[in-house]
Amino acid sequence: MQKYKAAITGGLVAGLVTTAVMVAGRKTGLLTKTLDRDAVDWIDDVSNSRAVIGEAGTSAVEFANHLGASAAFAAALPTIRRVVPSLSPAMIGVIYGSVLYVVNIGGIAPVLGITEGEVQAGPRKAGERWAIHVLQAVVTALVAERLAFDEPTA
Repeated sequence: MQKYKAAITGGLVAGLVTTAVMVAGRKTGLLTKTLDRDAVDWIDDVSNSRAVIGEAGTSAVEFANHLGASAAFAAALPTIRRVVPSLSPAMIGVIYGSVLYVVNIGGIAPVLGITEGEVQAGPRKAGERWAIHVLQAVVTALVAERLAFDEPTA
């Protein structure tokens, strides 16, 4: 499979995996209020979506956004892979996921009002958010690598 298609497919798979982890984590009490719930609240705050399309509709909008972002961020992986061909896909995922966390959750999300900021969130919630971003990027990189395994990485 072509590298960019493989990466985007990996991003979509990772979006499904991280959504499942967040739902399971909330339901079991292993995770606190996850970022997807913060995003649903934000969508409702700016658009009054719950009154129009309900909780399920607002959650569906957030899920579509999550999958779109997963695919878009995944599209950068082939370029990253060319820059650092000696790193394993898992290590690329850890680094890329950490960078996405810092930029998106540490920087952009609080400015937009999606989150309260990582200092205010506290170490547990911030750690959960970071771990989900790392999981997202690692799954993306591993799936993309597997789908594009027949193509040279350099």
